Amino acid sequence: MDGTVGPLEFSSRHKEAAPITKAQRAAIVRELESILTSKVFRASKRSKQFLSYVVNQTLDGHADLLKERSIGVELFHRAPSYSTGDDGVVRVQAGEVRRRLEQFYHEQGGSSLVRIELPVGSYTPQIRWNRDATPMDHETPHPAKNHRKLRLATVTALGLGVVLVLVVISARVHSAKPSRSALDQFWSPVFATSQPVLICVAKPIVYRPSLNLYRTYSKTHPNEFHAEVDRYDRALPLDPKEMVAWGDIVEFPGFGVAMGDAYVAAQLSALFARINKPSQVRIGSHYSFADLRNSPAVLVGAFNNRWTLQMTSNLRFVFAEEEGRLWIADRTSPGNAWSWRLGPHGEVVEDYGVVTRLLDSKTGQVLIAVAGIGQDGTQAAGEFISGPDYLRECLRTAPPDWQKKNLQVLVHTSVTESVAGPPGVVATYFW
Repeated sequence: MDGTVGPLEFSSRHKEAAPITKAQRAAIVRELESILTSKVFRASKRSKQFLSYVVNQTLDGHADLLKERSIGVELFHRAPSYSTGDDGVVRVQAGEVRRRLEQFYHEQGGSSLVRIELPVGSYTPQIRWNRDATPMDHETPHPAKNHRKLRLATVTALGLGVVLVLVVISARVHSAKPSRSALDQFWSPVFATSQPVLICVAKPIVYRPSLNLYRTYSKTHPNEFHAEVDRYDRALPLDPKEMVAWGDIVEFPGFGVAMGDAYVAAQLSALFARINKPSQVRIGSHYSFADLRNSPAVLVGAFNNRWTLQMTSNLRFVFAEEEGRLWIADRTSPGNAWSWRLGPHGEVVEDYGVVTRLLDSKTGQVLIAVAGIGQDGTQAAGEFISGPDYLRECLRTAPPDWQKKNLQVLVHTSVTESVAGPPGVVATYFW
């Protein structure tokens, strides 16, 4: 037995059937105060406001008003017409409150008289009573009578719990709430954390002709490459057979992010901004394994991002290389492999990418990798995880509990005039 009676979900529909007694209300208020002043909640003003609001609204019989839009308007001062699909502040904060409640009761053990919970998919709190300490309106000093009253209260509460559970089930069957979008569910493990999301973009080494080489060329081609803007925007048209000293090629640290990677970083930054989830873009050597251990992260790119290759090396779909050939391999079926296809002039016309979501990665944090064989595959993978339509269609055939699983999605894109087309799903894997 779990030592609880319930869950008892107090709402306006249930208040007449099972009114909350004064002693019960006082116990709930005391428990709420204990939670809000705990070290788990003390530093999070928003979490305290959110939990206090939904509990007090429920106790006052206004649970039917606890909808995403109304909470956004009343608690977070959003405009009444704001788009809940684009602005997920309520969903994100609810996830944060659930995480903190779990931590609070984990540290508290089973000592609480009352347990306040916020079920997934609902903004109406549920109250669970300790079976041996359900509060009563009147205390009886006689031990034997008090024991009989406690037993009677327990049986009564159990009966009421069964009735109320049936009422809740019946009400939800007839007025089911719309389910969260596939995009929300995919990102929920990241949104539920309090740390900012790191968007980690690789920056390979880039070289360019030295200033001396440009000047040498200008001596025989007057008025060319005298301005820095020309040196940035135009290729130096040297004779392919001309010998160049290694000293005339210099490392250029300010450049190097692939266009596809930059597009993905911009898409994800915009996605996180819409739901008020803090994020930080880290480029090249500006992030380390220690950073990945402290925050959820999105790794962008594959062969130009060593962390992606390391973190996904033991999974089903992996990036492989041999003698300059790059491809994606299926470790469970060695005969399956996917490589980019080149056009008649050496241009990429087909590319592949892999989306990987690890709920408990080698870093101990939620980790998502968005990577392609080339930049077009990376861009297609990024579009896949930031576009609700692509995710919804793909996850239509996913296992019922995919939200709690790791996953990999292999995507394909056709490239026209160096522009990646919409991503198409080739294969999926959940574990």
